[in-house]
Amino acid sequence: MLSAFQSVFRKRPTKPARDAYIALVAQSRNRFFFTTLGVPDTLDGRFETIVLHAFLLQYRLRQDAPEFARFLSELFFEDMDASLRELGVGDSGVRHRIKRMGKGYHGRLQAYADGLTHADNEAMKSALARNLYGTVADGDPKQLEAAANYLRRMHALLGATDTTVLISGDYAWPEPADR
Repeated sequence: MLSAFQSVFRKRPTKPARDAYIALVAQSRNRFFFTTLGVPDTLDGRFETIVLHAFLLQYRLRQDAPEFARFLSELFFEDMDASLRELGVGDSGVRHRIKRMGKGYHGRLQAYADGLTHADNEAMKSALARNLYGTVADGDPKQLEAAANYLRRMHALLGATDTTVLISGDYAWPEPADR
């Protein structure tokens, strides 16, 4: 009862947050990830690229705009819920899968954050190998290195971008191959 009462008064994601989420999903769908970086173009691979970009934006905003970062997380789970339902998963199955996704999502956010704290790419490559390339039997070390470098470049670009630009809903992600 209390949680239902609290949800009535909790702020809902804003239009700029929705626009930012749509933009990060669009970025995660760029063919670059599935061709150049060799991420599997599967449900799992697409999930992983969305999580990667959600991490990048949330990690950047965690201090300066924590409510906006929370909105992005909420939108991610709304999107996953809707996607599962579109795939024909029933109510009880959706709850179970969302709970499992939640654990994986938060684990990935932590693993990527830990990877950024190390000067070398080894921790980041390890996190990416387990997650972004988790369903790839024999990954290409060059693609793994390129993915780690992409993540670090995007982290730097987002860090150099003013918070007001990021939370306006008008932020344009750069082409990944251009960076």
